[in-house]
Amino acid sequence: MGYRNSRRVRKFYGEQVEAIRALLVRYVESKSDLDLDKYLRICEQLGQVPDPEKMPLDTSDFPYDVQVAFFIYNQLADNWEGMSGTYMGKDWTNLKYLFELYEIEDKKTIFLIMQMYDNIVAKKRADDQAEKRKEAERKSKSKSGGGGKNYVHRVQG
Repeated sequence: MGYRNSRRVRKFYGEQVEAIRALLVRYVESKSDLDLDKYLRICEQLGQVPDPEKMPLDTSDFPYDVQVAFFIYNQLADNWEGMSGTYMGKDWTNLKYLFELYEIEDKKTIFLIMQMYDNIVAKKRADDQAEKRKEAERKSKSKSGGGGKNYVHRVQG
């Protein structure tokens, strides 16, 4: 009898997770020097109404569980690949200790949010690194004459 509404509960939970994922993606993608105060001042100077969809997100804009996940996530050390400098994600070995230290009750939800956030951050960093590599390749091609033939003009007098 108690299982009658379980499908509806799973659907609602899935919708919540997707909404949080979308907010996390927006948060990671919009991380820049522009914070909420600057955005509001710019809108005021331009005489525009602030658009909630374009406003930079702050960690306080997220639900409590996501804020806790941010806090614990920031306590974990970063893993970088030594030779190429590629971001490999977080070092999760101290997670159990941190959960116990800060007396986290809903460990599964916090861990899910942390992993979701870590995947988004890792993808963003990989994309940024690939873009930097492509930009460096474009610059090196432009310095060497566009990647084509280099013509040498010999002037004899």
